[in-house]
Amino acid sequence: MKKFVVLLLAVGLAVSVKAQFNADKDPLITKSLTNQSIRKVIARTSGGSIVVAGVTEGEARLEVYVKPSGMSFGSMSKSELQKKLTDDYDLVISTANNQLEVTAKSRSSINWKRQLSISYKIYVPRNVSSDLSTSGGSIKLSNLNGNQRFRTSGGSLQIADIRGNIEGKTSGGSINADRCTGGEISLATSGGSLKLNNLKGIIQANTSGGSIRGSNISGELKTHTSGGSVNLDGLSCSLETSTSGGSMNITLLDPGKYVSVSTSGGSVNMSMPGGKGMNLKVSGQSVRVNPLRNFNGTTDKRSINGTVNGGGIPVSVSGSGSVNLSLI
Repeated sequence: MKKFVVLLLAVGLAVSVKAQFNADKDPLITKSLTNQSIRKVIARTSGGSIVVAGVTEGEARLEVYVKPSGMSFGSMSKSELQKKLTDDYDLVISTANNQLEVTAKSRSSINWKRQLSISYKIYVPRNVSSDLSTSGGSIKLSNLNGNQRFRTSGGSLQIADIRGNIEGKTSGGSINADRCTGGEISLATSGGSLKLNNLKGIIQANTSGGSIRGSNISGELKTHTSGGSVNLDGLSCSLETSTSGGSMNITLLDPGKYVSVSTSGGSVNMSMPGGKGMNLKVSGQSVRVNPLRNFNGTTDKRSINGTVNGGGIPVSVSGSGSVNLSLI
């Protein structure tokens, strides 16, 4: 009877330890990065997400999160995860030459039902550039000064408070960019929506399968979608935008050097300053420009071509439905 009680206590303790470790919230590995003078982060993983955030030097650290990703696993204890990570994966962490490099790679072909999801949360000083990639999770960057390059095949991209050149790509998720300034900002997704807010720079943002929303953008914006609506507000930039599958609502505060707006799948409602000199070309199923002052050219029900205020920046607006342009 005594042995039975001890066995029950041992089993209970094991269950308790197993339950206390939360693979979603508790890092399996934590490494301090204080006094490392990190200037660049290189991170690679095939089955998890990546977070890089700027912090004070005393808070700099790397957290590695590991959890089962396949259907064959039940819940796993911390020791079981550590063993499988050691047995089946090469996890390399290096901090040489002012560069943090963390990579996770399986040693051999593993059945997807038995794979691990290996994610990183990387907290580094603000003045850091990055080169990140994952095939199975989201990427999130915030509070950084430097050039950022990142890509994922299976998750969303979120970037905020970034100063520097930005290049981000995903094949399977949405993109949300907020409060970013830089020379060039390039964002692309094949399967999600775009949200672009408070951006400044030469911006190119494209999606093949979602809507586009944006506000408070300055510099130059080229943004296109094949499968959704376009809603842009508070723009002070040169603009090129198009969609093949939705309507467009656009407000320009300052049109910059050029304006090109087109949709083959809906109507256009647009407003911009009327006091600018412009070369105006508007077409659609039905066209209305109001008010049309100081105009020299031709007009009919479906098109308007000519100059406003003696001519100037090229403004081209076209839609498959109605086109309403307000020159305020």
